[in-house]
Amino acid sequence: MKTPKQFVIRGGRPLHGEVEISGAKNAVVAILPATLLSDEPCIIENVPEISDVDISLRILRELGAKVRYLSPHTYEIDTREVMSYTVPYESARKMRASYYFMGALLGRFGHCRVSMPGGCPLGDRPIDQHLKAFKKLGAIAKVERGMVDITTPESGLQGTQIFFDCVTVGATMNAILAAVKAEGLTVIENAAKEPHIVDLASFLNSMGADIMGAGTDTIKIRGTKYLRGTSYAVIPDQIEAGTYMVAAAATGGNVLVKNVIPKHLESIINVMEKIGVKIEQFDDAVRVSADGPLVKTSIKTRPHPGFPTDMQPQISALLCLAEGTSMIKEGVSEQRFQYVDELRRMGADIQVDGKVAVIEGTGHLTGAPVKACDLRAGAALMIAGLAASGVTTIEDIYHIERGYADMEGKLRALGACIEKKTVCQDAVQHDVIVRQDAV
Repeated sequence: MKTPKQFVIRGGRPLHGEVEISGAKNAVVAILPATLLSDEPCIIENVPEISDVDISLRILRELGAKVRYLSPHTYEIDTREVMSYTVPYESARKMRASYYFMGALLGRFGHCRVSMPGGCPLGDRPIDQHLKAFKKLGAIAKVERGMVDITTPESGLQGTQIFFDCVTVGATMNAILAAVKAEGLTVIENAAKEPHIVDLASFLNSMGADIMGAGTDTIKIRGTKYLRGTSYAVIPDQIEAGTYMVAAAATGGNVLVKNVIPKHLESIINVMEKIGVKIEQFDDAVRVSADGPLVKTSIKTRPHPGFPTDMQPQISALLCLAEGTSMIKEGVSEQRFQYVDELRRMGADIQVDGKVAVIEGTGHLTGAPVKACDLRAGAALMIAGLAASGVTTIEDIYHIERGYADMEGKLRALGACIEKKTVCQDAVQHDVIVRQDAV
């Protein structure tokens, strides 16, 4: 078992300088499994150094793929000798996005066995829409003892029309992965439109797939028997970019956020400008500064191109520092407000009723010991700690490291006072007792 780590942040220092954004987590965790569909080796560039990537590469190796490190952020993946269609349980249960191996393995072998997804504890992880798509393509699915077993008849997967009951990113991407080698035309309706869906389709098209309409609510896929190797660079991570943008604003800093696609950040930029943050856009960068008062606003998270649910905790931390009463309505994810109790430890005044949070801006936060309960909650606590007076310690930082590459190093380069330390086990036990007493 790994020794637990924590971040220790001494807040109150404005962030200044430049930060380079890594490849998109939500794109790469689908693109890596998609290499299973290639009949030749692939080179993937701009791969972020995060634990979800480590797990994805481990699964590929366990299936029999040859994974070769070429340079920082670049890997060659050769899946020609993969013979197994079973993803090891212990690996899959550590990552929510392990379900993308379902679509990729089904598309390659017509059969897959993958455990139910793990990862961040954000409530139930229903895969009913994923299974609906596979069934429409002709597959038969069974779920037993936490394992999903999907098979197809001898005729293989057949192109079809798929209509999702709700907008779902994961099922849209899985349907693309399964349909890309199916016989005939597949039409996906009510599809999600996120940039990482477009990136997956672009990657597959670079191998010779025939996918049209990615980024709209109707995607058409004409099945292809052979996919060639390719060299492909993952898009920049819009959520990582948004996180550093909010961190700059929360600390009253001035930061140039580089290696971004500004169009992907439009909804984030619009909300931040309403709060009073100054943002200047360039071809592949944005400059964020905040030298005046932050003001209240109301936000509702929506599927792309709306304000992303993955930015909701971070923007909540910023609104704790604004003047007046703000309201956030969560329109996408379940249990996204789990982080609120931790922000309250730092002096935040937030009331939650179902999917609505009301934030009374206090103008300041105070350092405190807190725990990251999921990836984006951890990012919000990092932002709060940077803006707070005093010292903040954040535990369970493995959640943060799932999706942010070298976050402490990037923040330190911007002038933050942050360290990663080993957690003392006596301190862990003491914290458990204190939290139980508080309950």
